[in-house]
Amino acid sequence: MSALFIMIGASLIIAIGFLAAFLWAVRKGQYEDDYSPAVRILFDSELTSSKESKKESTNTTDDK
Repeated sequence: MSALFIMIGASLIIAIGFLAAFLWAVRKGQYEDDYSPAVRILFDSELTSSKESKKESTNTTDDK
């Protein structure tokens, strides 16, 4: 029976720790912008010039 009380106490301590971590994240603003990360992958961060694309296409060789 004492093992049960130890397990309940340990689980309560862990649950309080997770609650504290969640509240800390909310207060620090971790959940304020939930739309941008999902859309950010759709946009290119750098624009490639036409010189770079031509250079890459001419550097390929066929070794037979």
